[in-house]
Amino acid sequence: MKWFDNTALTLVIIGAINWLLVGIFRFDLVAFLLGNLSWLSRIIYTVVGLCGLYLISLYGRIENTPEAQS
Repeated sequence: MKWFDNTALTLVIIGAINWLLVGIFRFDLVAFLLGNLSWLSRIIYTVVGLCGLYLISLYGRIENTPEAQS
């Protein structure tokens, strides 16, 4: 399951960079590459959002790691 954690984290980081571009430059990279709310861009937004929701589970798993218990 570690590969899924790494993939989800990578997608959320890419999404965060996209939001940074939107916030600073009003430039939406996903919309630029795939079209403004095309079906493909909506899939990308949905997958990144689902990965973000999945990563909420990291809060519970961080406390259970051996490094956190020492």
